[in-house]
Amino acid sequence: MDNLPLSAVAGSPAAAADAQLPPDLRTPLRPDAFEQSEEAKIEAIAGHFREIMQVLGLDLTDDSLAGTPRRVAKMYVQEWFRGLNPAYHPEVRLFENRYQYQQMLVERDITLFSCCEHHFVPIIGKAHVAYLPGEHVVGLSKLNRVVQYFARRPQVQERLTRQIAEELKRSLGTDDVAVLIEADHLCVMSRGVNDTSSSTLTAEYGGAFGQDATLRQEFLRLIGK
Repeated sequence: MDNLPLSAVAGSPAAAADAQLPPDLRTPLRPDAFEQSEEAKIEAIAGHFREIMQVLGLDLTDDSLAGTPRRVAKMYVQEWFRGLNPAYHPEVRLFENRYQYQQMLVERDITLFSCCEHHFVPIIGKAHVAYLPGEHVVGLSKLNRVVQYFARRPQVQERLTRQIAEELKRSLGTDDVAVLIEADHLCVMSRGVNDTSSSTLTAEYGGAFGQDATLRQEFLRLIGK
């Protein structure tokens, strides 16, 4: 789906994914955010980043720096911020729960890379998600992909936690969902207070996880918290 403009997927479930989130959980985007192709965005960002490097006084004729503007632009569009593009929204396929598994299902230690929207530096951590199966279960890798989709955009951890929870509720057809994220923020570690020892934990509990303290404690025990 490289170079796919939003208009080409506007009617698809992927394009509607963020629109189905509550308004306060949607990542702030302009209406024309995906009218340009990926390649056009890469070219534009590379040009702007070249100007930043020049303002900093860097010599762009040096062979180590000459390709940096385009490398950074490709990283932004195709890696760090690919979760902004609804074309990359993961399709969550459900399977009939033929084995009648009724206990909590936990996917823990999901690697999470995101980016602080205030300083554009990395957020690195782990996400732990759980749900109570009903008539259907989901392929385990899809839980990871949902986490990665919402992480790969400029973020604040509180919104990211709730976006993942709301998407899982919608996709799984149940409110019985738990999400806990623990992450290190380089905006705290590498600038400002330069605190390398602290980390940030956020959690969202839906349905039975929010109502049943024993269930919550079991979830926390299973993820080692």
